[in-house]
Amino acid sequence: MICYPSLCLCAQGRFLFLNAPTIFLEVNTRMPNAKVLSEKQAIVAELTEKIQKASAGVLVDYKGITVAEDTALRADCRENNVEYSVIKNTLLRFAFNNCGLNELDDQLNGSTSLAICADDPVAPARVIADYAKKLNDKFEIKGGFMDGKVVSRETINALAAIPALPVLQAQFLGTMLAPITGLAVVLKQIAEKGGEPVAVAAEEAAPAAE
Repeated sequence: MICYPSLCLCAQGRFLFLNAPTIFLEVNTRMPNAKVLSEKQAIVAELTEKIQKASAGVLVDYKGITVAEDTALRADCRENNVEYSVIKNTLLRFAFNNCGLNELDDQLNGSTSLAICADDPVAPARVIADYAKKLNDKFEIKGGFMDGKVVSRETINALAAIPALPVLQAQFLGTMLAPITGLAVVLKQIAEKGGEPVAVAAEEAAPAAE
């Protein structure tokens, strides 16, 4: 208990007022109770486990974002298997320290949200960077991590340019199938020419055209 401006003495729970009137300013010096402390420890433990299992994560300053924009962002995150949540800086700091990501401490100020993905290291960067472009100053990338290492905002923006994993898989499959497709076309042409090589058939067709 602090007394101002008059003097107040406190001994064994009793107050002695030397002057009146007295203005009291109450200061809460109580420690968190066991239940609250246990709940916070559980949250930090869960966060720590998620961060350790994540292939990548992105920290965001979401100041000014509207409810509609937040709803659309969360829907996009779900479609890309990205977990997005707003987290208190103090709890996130403990979790990052548990994972050896202390370098991100400087980014834990203001409003903070975290986007993580367990199986696609590019997904969080791609989704968040897309919204950062759409929302400008209302949605800003702070930093992030990938494979247990801290990465810069520039690295996250570079990762965002990589196509989604299904797109990459389709492109790779297309590259692998291209020679097979070409061979199938040649075989079809040979079959249509009665088993003659395509080149020979083409040479025979040239004089006829003349």
